This record gives sequence, structure tokens and C-alpha cells, in this order.
Amino acid sequence: MESRKQFTAWLENKPGRLAKICSALAKEKVNITALTVMDTREQSVLRLVTDNIDTTKRVFTELGVPYRVNDVLVVEMTNRPGALARVCERLAEEHINIEYAYCSAGAKNGKTVGVFKVSNLSRAIRVLSNNGASGTRQRRKPGRLPAYARG
Repeated sequence: MESRKQFTAWLENKPGRLAKICSALAKEKVNITALTVMDTREQSVLRLVTDNIDTTKRVFTELGVPYRVNDVLVVEMTNRPGALARVCERLAEEHINIEYAYCSAGAKNGKTVGVFKVSNLSRAIRVLSNNGASGTRQRRKPGRLPAYARG
């Protein structure tokens, strides 16, 4: 897992706006690692992580799309039942809030990535690095319930 830059952009909620951005990024050979779009009545909110920060900034600027950049946690996971749950449980156990999350599409039994906006990025990286996000779990101290299970 690692800290990566995420782009948040605001698009008119009209046909073709997302296609225009994706096409422009493809033309520049920028790979999209993960993407989510949420809509409101007037606009859509696009969040994405790419493999080229500078070129993505240039594309948004050239298209006149307002955007901001922030840091997110990107975790590679196996594409199997429970992988996402393990990451979320581990963060919850350490009282790290997940403000929002989305995942990439991954091949069955292959790898996928989860993108997490968390309350404490450096601590989340430390916690998941010590634990192994995609597989093994450390055992909790006896008698200590994770925060999400305490009610």
C-alpha cells in the first residue's frame, strides 16, 4: 500500500463529459488506476487516481475542468471475499476513520486496488504495513473489541 495523489473534478452532469476526460487521458497514455463518479442534480463529482500526476493536471486544465488534488491510501488486495473487510476492520481497530472509499475492477482471483480517504494517512500506512493488508491478520489482544464492534 502507498500514499497516492487523487484528483477530484467537478463535471457538468451531461452525456459525454466523462468520456471526454477518459479519452484525453488515454490519448496522453495516462492509465487510470481507479475511478468513481457520484452525481448531484447540477454536476457530477469525479474522483480518480492515475499513473501520471503532471499529465493529468495538464489534461484537466486544458479541458477547463475544475479539480483539486489530495492524498489517499491505495491498497492492493486479492480479489476474493473478505479482502476488503480485512482492510476496513484493521483500520477500525486502530480508530482510523474511512471518509470514503472506492475500488478498481480486478480480474477474478487476481488483484484489485482500494482507494481510501482516511483520517490519518501516515498511521493507516503504518498499521496496514505491519499487518499485511491483503492476507494475514494479527490477533487482537484478548478482551479488546475493535471500535466498530463496541456499539
